[in-house]
Amino acid sequence: MSLRGMPELVVVAGLSGAGRSTAANTLEDLGWFVIDNLPPALIPKVVELAEASPGSEYGRLALVVGTGPEQDEVLPVIEHLATRGLRVRTLFLEASDEVLVRRYKDTRRRHPLSTGSLTEAVARERQLQDAVKGVADLVIDTTSLNVHQLRDRVTEAFSVGDANEAMQTRVTSFGYKHGVPTDVDVVLDCRFLPNPHWVEQLRPLTGLDPDVRDYVFRHELAQRFLSQVSDLLELLLPAFVAEGKSYLTIAFGCTGGRHRSVALAEEVARKLEALGFHPQVAHRDIEK
Repeated sequence: MSLRGMPELVVVAGLSGAGRSTAANTLEDLGWFVIDNLPPALIPKVVELAEASPGSEYGRLALVVGTGPEQDEVLPVIEHLATRGLRVRTLFLEASDEVLVRRYKDTRRRHPLSTGSLTEAVARERQLQDAVKGVADLVIDTTSLNVHQLRDRVTEAFSVGDANEAMQTRVTSFGYKHGVPTDVDVVLDCRFLPNPHWVEQLRPLTGLDPDVRDYVFRHELAQRFLSQVSDLLELLLPAFVAEGKSYLTIAFGCTGGRHRSVALAEEVARKLEALGFHPQVAHRDIEK
């Protein structure tokens, strides 16, 4: 239960085929009481029942919003719950159109909004859910995630051990040539730094190796960049907490996502630890 005896709520929304069922199963394994495929209009009623049973198994309630033409009802319901003083977090799952179409073709399931082509149905649903995505506390792009990786992301965000964190932070690295991640809040480009890729003995290594880290940070520009980014985050993170933000993801990008961005992400994560945050660290493209 939350501190005031009210249920802790997470609303799981997102595009069909983006992994809501996997997220629901993961939350259930974490001890949340999960109701799947719930029409938006029923959410307030379910919450009222949970509030009427303090101390019950409904203290951590995950409501997975169903798909269909009533998607325009989701946002008003979320806003209504927030105005009642409940702790509500919204998880939104998305993926690229190409991946969603492929997943549906692989499963041979019918898209819930399908009236013509599958591509048109995906585009229509994305348009319907754009407003919900805009207010979501956490957006997870599952385009390049397998089932196990998605389970790990949901576990990181909603495990009991993290329930009392004022704001969960995540620091990640990526390579621009593999695409900019869409589910991050702050993106910092470090391609201006000297590239270890062009040093033959460093090329097969990664930013996790001391030799690469030393190469990156022996340049004054990298040290100045790290110092000023640290100062910026020291200013921003408490402000985000004060505004009630539940999740913050900071991404560092370099060309391939193996050297500079990895070294910077690791070092910034250490700086955040010193500030009292406990960031999760991930390197999306380090093995590519």
